[in-house]
Amino acid sequence: MGRALAGGLPRCEDMRPGKAGSQAQVLTLPAAVSVGSMPLEKTRFPLSVQYRRTLAIIWPFLAILLVLLCMGWASLMVLTAVRASITAESAWSKAQKEAVYDLVHYAQSRQERDYQRFLNAVEVIRWDQRMREEMDKPDPDRALVHEGMLRGQVQPADVDTTYHAYRSFHDFNFMRRVVALWKQGDRGMADLVVEGNRLREQILAEAKGAAPHPVDLEPVYQIDNWITPKAREFSVTLGDVARQVEFLLVFCMGLVTAMLVPLGFLFANRMVRRNLAFEDALTISEERFQLAVTGSNDGIWDWSARGSLYLSPRFRELVGLTPTQPAPSLPALLSRLHPSDDLPARRRLWLQARRAGVIDIECRLRAIGDEYRWFRIRGQAICDPHGQPVRMVGSMSDTNDYRAAAMALFGEKERLRVTLEAIRDAVVTTDTAGRVQYLNPAAEKLTGWSDRDALGQALGVVCKVVDEVSHAPLLTSLDQALRETAGGLPAREAVLITRDDRKILVDAVTAPIYDERQRLLGMVVALRDVSQEREHQADLNFRASHDALTGLINRSEFDRRLSLALKHARTEGRAHAVLYLDLDQFKVVNDTCGHAAGDELIKQISLLMPQRLRATDTLARLGGDEFAVLLENCQPKDALRIAEQLRETLVGFRFAWDGKPFSLGVSIGLVNVQDTPMTPAEVLSTADATCYLAKEKGRNRVQVYSPDDHELVRRRGEMEWTSRIREALERNLFQLYAQDILNLQGPPLTGRHVEVLVRMIDPEGPLVLPMAFIPAAERFGLMTEIDRWVVREMLATCAELVARDGPDAIAMCAVNVSGSSLGEERFRNFVLDQFVRFDVPFDRICFEVTETTAIANLGAANRFMSELKALGCRFALDDFGSGWSSFAYLKQLPVDYLKIDGGFVKDMLDDPIDRSMVETINRIGHVMGKQTIAEHAESPAIIAELRRLGVDFAQGLGVTEPKPFSRLRATGLVDPSGRQLETN
Repeated sequence: MGRALAGGLPRCEDMRPGKAGSQAQVLTLPAAVSVGSMPLEKTRFPLSVQYRRTLAIIWPFLAILLVLLCMGWASLMVLTAVRASITAESAWSKAQKEAVYDLVHYAQSRQERDYQRFLNAVEVIRWDQRMREEMDKPDPDRALVHEGMLRGQVQPADVDTTYHAYRSFHDFNFMRRVVALWKQGDRGMADLVVEGNRLREQILAEAKGAAPHPVDLEPVYQIDNWITPKAREFSVTLGDVARQVEFLLVFCMGLVTAMLVPLGFLFANRMVRRNLAFEDALTISEERFQLAVTGSNDGIWDWSARGSLYLSPRFRELVGLTPTQPAPSLPALLSRLHPSDDLPARRRLWLQARRAGVIDIECRLRAIGDEYRWFRIRGQAICDPHGQPVRMVGSMSDTNDYRAAAMALFGEKERLRVTLEAIRDAVVTTDTAGRVQYLNPAAEKLTGWSDRDALGQALGVVCKVVDEVSHAPLLTSLDQALRETAGGLPAREAVLITRDDRKILVDAVTAPIYDERQRLLGMVVALRDVSQEREHQADLNFRASHDALTGLINRSEFDRRLSLALKHARTEGRAHAVLYLDLDQFKVVNDTCGHAAGDELIKQISLLMPQRLRATDTLARLGGDEFAVLLENCQPKDALRIAEQLRETLVGFRFAWDGKPFSLGVSIGLVNVQDTPMTPAEVLSTADATCYLAKEKGRNRVQVYSPDDHELVRRRGEMEWTSRIREALERNLFQLYAQDILNLQGPPLTGRHVEVLVRMIDPEGPLVLPMAFIPAAERFGLMTEIDRWVVREMLATCAELVARDGPDAIAMCAVNVSGSSLGEERFRNFVLDQFVRFDVPFDRICFEVTETTAIANLGAANRFMSELKALGCRFALDDFGSGWSSFAYLKQLPVDYLKIDGGFVKDMLDDPIDRSMVETINRIGHVMGKQTIAEHAESPAIIAELRRLGVDFAQGLGVTEPKPFSRLRATGLVDPSGRQLETN
């Protein structure tokens, strides 16, 4: 094989299509040309190409020559016409002179022959006139013109030239004068003919015997005198025309000659520049070829049948040859083949050269540092016109990095394949026509189709995805939308019909596949089984809208349905009703038997109540033992009947737990809704207030809402305060104020003695005083939350004042505590935690408890006071004297201060009984070892009287007005008598 390749190439006949199995494309090059060190055949152009290029060079000169010929022909034509005109003018002038002479002679001789000669002379002029008039016509009679010219003694050879010259130039300025003189001469000759006829008639009359008269020749002489100058002027004008034509010819010849010189220079320069451009283009082409060969990543090789081998610099660089080394022979080059590629590469090189004339092989060659690298060798056999091989020329490119990249791409593709097989989502790929190309194992499992069976099938056949609602085929529209949407389509829930007709809920996602030129190659369809997710979501939706214990709808779902019902009531005038139910004895079951019993009771009731409701009614559990019923399309009387049936059913129900029977009652608030402006929240709030009003009126009854019910209005007002209080707690819309307490008997205290008061911040108005919201908070169980906020903020502010003004900034700080907080174990722990958190001394805080609250919760109050008093806290009994307590209870309460009710203090100067009450309470308090504080000390006179009675402290507007707690300063107080109060 090597000897065959080294010895030469097969004949081109072996590579022609005529040979069996041959598909050769033989490239035949004509004569040789040398490019660099690679000779090529010289190019021969056909004669037609050479003639066209020669014509392209000389055509301007041919055009100029043609112009000169045309000008010469026109000039000769004009000169010929002038010459013929001069000849005709001579004949015309001669005929005119002869006519005058013959006419005069006829008048004298009266001979007929003289008159005939006159007519013959006139006939010549008449033919000239007829000829001219005919040539002035648009379509002249050429025979008549020809006859007239011959009679005018124009040479037959000049007849056509004269005709064309007259027709072409008779309207030019230099010919108009000639034609005008010609016409004037013709008119003169016409007058002469008239005179001749007159003479003839006179002579003929005399011959017939008429009396002879003398012949008057004066008109004839006058006509002759008039015509003769015109004829002379005609000759002169013709001469001028001849000279003008001569000048014009000389001028045009000179102009053409003057144009020929620069044109010749221009075209010669153009040919020189074109030749230079051709040379530059050839040089650039040669340089470009050399640069391409030198700088190309491919190496160029040229193997001649004579055994020579040309290698480009890049080829040498690729195989590790230096520029100075001689080119190796082909066998030496082939010896660099990798042992594994040697024989296959030689065989393919030989077979491809024989069969197709085109070489394209990939093999490994030893390159720089004896390293084997992959190369791609391509070539083409070139033959001469006789079919003899001339050479084989080709290129060699380094494909080592490409093969490495291909291996990396294969690895990446393999990782992608493994990834697609490992993921749980079904993945289907298609071509641009929507035919399936690939299914991953998850897609095979989900669709029921194997990858082999699905290959080439339409996407809609393999993936029958339909809309969940309309059951219309979906992937066809997705495919169409994908073609119209460059970014693909987002996830869409649908139903997949598998190969075995199972229906599976899926999320279908499509995305386009583009090549590096952003041309669409196909698309990817990802299907995810969402059946379990849908079930889970349905379960979550059910849980979100239903009560977990009873399965009834919850408050949020009830609000939604109530909103729709209110909308229908307003737009369609429907009548609805809302029932708010609160179990009366549920707390007894819960406290006696535990929460498990309470839950069981709630579940049994939730199964019992629907039996008394219509199919269209909605029962909801709002929380705890509270239920609500929406009666749609229900008139007021029917709503009241249904409410009474529910009440009777629940009253008659007996619940047993661990052998203990329990009976229940229910309070029901009924609100009829028809075209109401209330919102759902307002309807429920009204129903809640109506239900509470039913409880206040004795429980176990149905209370119907009426807008004119004053008690209900009050209850709704309190409930509105409840929502405002909750909002204030959530948004921190409370603020602490402090009012000083004045020491009336002893020296001023070190630091300030104050009572902390709470205010509610109204974003749209002034501060809200406690008496506006405290009753509602106590009624609806919100006082403990307010007490927590007050205690926390009070201790935090005390810590800030101490840090700012020193440890003696606050001598004593009093704060009210509600009865509900006294009986709550968690509140006591909360207070202890806040003391530790803010590090405030216990002995600086005094808790005030109202008299009625303390006695109503005597045991809880005692425990709370005892524990905190043991730590150093002080206690005051507030509003003492206003309740129904006795002094016996006072012995059981470990209080440090008695706060005399302000109702006695403010009128003590005018009412002896009030004064006596203040004096009595003060004396008894002192006897029991407690200090007294008088509230509502509104004036200096009251303060002075309190001091005289021995009251220890005074508090009220006569001392100071309440101020923001955080703005107090650590300064003393001076009363109106001169004792220090404050220097704020």
